[in-house]
Amino acid sequence: MPNGLTRLTEPMVRDDGTLRAATWEEALDRAAAGLRAATERNGGDGVGLFSCSKATNEMNFMAQKFARQVLRSNNIDSCNRT
Repeated sequence: MPNGLTRLTEPMVRDDGTLRAATWEEALDRAAAGLRAATERNGGDGVGLFSCSKATNEMNFMAQKFARQVLRSNNIDSCNRT
């Protein structure tokens, strides 16, 4: 591969500054815990979501619903406006 880079084939998590392979369940649990901690600390201002213009309208709609209803955040943006 160019520059010695390889594609990730499994989720990675960071322990004490070092990345290690993890199960999907562990990686998703950590992501959920991070979102939960950010919203508990700062409410909806603690998180944001960025959506892609190449996604379908339905996927972008679900992204903004997730941000607003689940994360309680109006911080959602898209590359559509660039």
